[in-house]
This record gives sequence, structure tokens and C-alpha cells, in this order.
Amino acid sequence: MNFSYRLGWLFFRAWYASYFRWRVFNPERVPETGAVILASNHASFLDPPLVGAGLKRGINYLARESLFRFQGVGALLRSWSAVPVDRDGGGAAGLKAILDRLLAGGGIILFPEGTRTRDGKLQPARSGIGLVVIKSIAPVVPVRVFGTYEAYGRHIKFPRPKRIAVKYGQSMNFEKLRAEARNCSKPRLKEIYLQIANEIMAAIAKLEPRED
Repeated sequence: MNFSYRLGWLFFRAWYASYFRWRVFNPERVPETGAVILASNHASFLDPPLVGAGLKRGINYLARESLFRFQGVGALLRSWSAVPVDRDGGGAAGLKAILDRLLAGGGIILFPEGTRTRDGKLQPARSGIGLVVIKSIAPVVPVRVFGTYEAYGRHIKFPRPKRIAVKYGQSMNFEKLRAEARNCSKPRLKEIYLQIANEIMAAIAKLEPRED
């Protein structure tokens, strides 16, 4: 963590502890160093810093490209090594930046659902995370956030002091599918992307707000 990141990390940890009475389960399952993909459900704007604040290592975040155009916000995001992505969260430039972070041994937070839930329920996974998994060699740690929809979902204008939690699951590796993807047909490759996304989403769904 650089100085800027650590200040933000300390701020969010203090805010989550005092205002939301947060709980963190099994952070030891995330490697302390090296590349890792943190794949989380998405219910609120609270989620990205919540997933990162539960860990004692720096994590790369995705941020909408338009935010980098504002001088102060852009400087802060760059100091946190945030990855600029387009409105849909994809694009070749965004993918390259994500893979560059992983290749450099960084961790990154991705949301298989692609966007925040509208009803508090888990949404179907999109295939984009499958593409990232195949293009990288990083392990995937499924993550689930709890209570953030009730605290600050789409329907809420100001964060409510509801209790929130984050849980980290067991690491997932996809060596067999990565090996198959090297020589398979394009239709099969698309199936692999979606298969990986669905397996990750299923692992997220199984997580419960308690220590294992």
C-alpha cells in the first residue's frame, strides 16, 4: 500500500466499523502477495472498498473512465492504481489494463454480475470474468458481501447504518479449462467463458455470513 491507498484503507475501515458495525470473515483465504482475482457479488457502491478494506494488502479497483477526467478524482484514482473502464466495464483497453495488473502480481476486484442488483438478489453472471480468468493465470477467490443492499442499494439516497459483512471463499483454479481454451473452437471458447463465470457465481452463492 502506498501512502494515499493506506489513508483510504484506514478511512473505510473506520467508517465501516463505526457506522455499519461491519464483520469480516476468512480474509486469510486471500493470498497476501501475488496475482489474485477477487470475484464478488454487487449490491451497492459500498462493495468495492468493502472487499478491499477487509484485506491487509493493496487491491486494484475498476473505475469508470469518465471519472479520470476530473483533476482531483483522477489523481486520487491514479494513486490507487485504479483501472479505467468504459461505461459497460469492458473494452480492449480495460481488459489489457486488468491483465497488466495481474501480470505484475496485483490483486483486482471484479463483479461477475456486471452491475449492481436492482432487487437485492444475486444476478446471473456475465461471461466477461471468464475471459479474464482464461487470459490470466491468477487464482480466483469468490467473495460475498452482505447487507450492503439494505444499507445503500439503488433505492437508497443516503447510506443507512445497517450491519454489513464481507466473506472470502476458498480459492478456485481453472487449469483444465485454461488448457482446453488454448486449442478449442471459438464456439467452445465462448462456452468456457460462461462456464467459468457460472461456476464462480455458484461459489459466491454458497457463502454464508459466518466463519468456516
